[in-house]
Amino acid sequence: MKLHLDEDVTVVLAEILRARGFRLTTTLEAKQVGNTDEEQLAFASLHSQAILTHNRVHMEALARAYLDVGKPHSGIIIAVRRDYRELARRVVILLNSLTADELANQIRYI
Repeated sequence: MKLHLDEDVTVVLAEILRARGFRLTTTLEAKQVGNTDEEQLAFASLHSQAILTHNRVHMEALARAYLDVGKPHSGIIIAVRRDYRELARRVVILLNSLTADELANQIRYI
């Protein structure tokens, strides 16, 4: 499974996840800084990546909008702001328990 970290997620998390073998991009690396949530989700979807964000309100609304028009996405992981070590632990558990197909068009909360 591939992951895209929204710009509100610490890049420290990217290094931790990569060290555990996960493939991902950050908003900074993907030159997406300053883009809207809709653009971030579209970028992640285009690259078959689930998106990890802290932005619950906007991403829930975007997921509903995608659902309403039958537009697919690769998954949305909404995380409560936590210490990066705890966040990493939760992300690893989630990613190790799902396939990309199981996460597609879903929202998961951690």
